Amino acid sequence: MTILVVSGTGTEIGKTITTAAVAALALAGGRSVAVLKPAQTGVAPGEPGDVAEVRRLAGEAVTGAELARFPEPLAPNTSARRAGMTPVGPAEVAEAAAKLATEHDLVLVEGAGGLLVRFDDEGGTLADAARLLGAPVLVVTPAGLGTLNSTALTGEALRARDIEFAGVVVGSWPAEPDLASRCNLADLPESAGAPLLGTVPEGAGRLAPADFRTRAAGWLAPALGGVWSI
Repeated sequence: MTILVVSGTGTEIGKTITTAAVAALALAGGRSVAVLKPAQTGVAPGEPGDVAEVRRLAGEAVTGAELARFPEPLAPNTSARRAGMTPVGPAEVAEAAAKLATEHDLVLVEGAGGLLVRFDDEGGTLADAARLLGAPVLVVTPAGLGTLNSTALTGEALRARDIEFAGVVVGSWPAEPDLASRCNLADLPESAGAPLLGTVPEGAGRLAPADFRTRAAGWLAPALGGVWSI
């Protein structure tokens, strides 16, 4: 696996922290890693974005790349249009990821929001970029009520486009999981039609970077370089 696309079933569910954990384990395994953020929204020029957060947690050895930054916290195409800026299309994302893959053992492409959020006004999405790359998609999902439906829908969208569904990671596993969360842990693989590959604990991004890197192996399954199992 040279390129892995990281998407989600929504926003603010732990994609960036999950991406950092995958990057940290790859670095610990002696691999060179790049993280590509096609479109960063809602962050002002000069402010740290998702790529900076991944590098802070996983290590400065991670190569970071951001193709575009749009000011308002909206879907990339909407934010670009409102700002009068040129959006980023799937072909540009695929070209940038492919170039990074010639120089790194692993390239992580972190999307914005869900799989079908629009990048441009032609309707291009992260799914289109993944299909152009022939890259698998790792889906980050919440723990609680409603996650089975949104994960199943994302899985259907991937399979309809003949994109490999690498697996699911719960992006913020609660310290005291409720009944729905506990049941979802068992039910997610069936709903997704893909393996459950980890649970990242809530608050993981607040750990000191050294602690984050030490603990990451316990959050992710062997397929992602860790030791986690259900």
